[in-house]
Amino acid sequence: MKIDETLKRLENIKIDEDEKHKIAEYLARILGAKDSVSIYYIMTKDKKIYEFDSYGNRLKNGEISSGDAYVFIENHYLIGYDSTKYFYPFLDGKYLLSYAYLSKLGLGADFYRVVPASGLKYVAMVIRLSRGKQRIVVEVADINNVAINTNLSALIRGILSTKQIDDDMINEVISQLSSQKLFAGYDFYDARDIINSYYAFQEISLAKEVEAIKDAYNRIFQPYRVVYDLKTKQFQVSGSNEDR
Repeated sequence: MKIDETLKRLENIKIDEDEKHKIAEYLARILGAKDSVSIYYIMTKDKKIYEFDSYGNRLKNGEISSGDAYVFIENHYLIGYDSTKYFYPFLDGKYLLSYAYLSKLGLGADFYRVVPASGLKYVAMVIRLSRGKQRIVVEVADINNVAINTNLSALIRGILSTKQIDDDMINEVISQLSSQKLFAGYDFYDARDIINSYYAFQEISLAKEVEAIKDAYNRIFQPYRVVYDLKTKQFQVSGSNEDR
């Protein structure tokens, strides 16, 4: 690779990181101020955040276009505590990733959580803790990179080659994505169980497995992570993995 090409690639990475940083902090502030328990949102390029059904209705009415979509968001308001959702939220993101990428392909309209959103560039997991330390955790990832690194784009091509989009096809995408052993030989479910056992039940014998899952997680999702204190209105952590 030529020097100028390398420099351009590094510059693009920096721009992407800066953008993910800004999106993560923006979502933390905006959704941290809301009491809504809605699960899915779409943020458009003008930084307006719509609940999923509202986005779909505006799309049908011609108020916005699918190219206006920018970030597909999954939002969780936790009453208790969940180690996986706090430390590795995208391990719970199999539905988000499937819905978002199918939406980016311009599919959907009348199917659950899939709606035309061709402009999507990012996916975000937002986790709000309501008990004890009141925090909101946000991780943002590039949807195209994730689709490649999880084989999601290839899975969808294979399924779409034989079927029209319907609820069964969407469930098949989620099932195939979930069953892949992407995380150091573990699938989404097993990786989640190991993380919970290690953090919640202090099973320190799993330390090597957790480290391997962590490395795979960061390589696959390359997330930008922030932790926002809802009481002090201050960001405590900024980056990919400092508090894990």
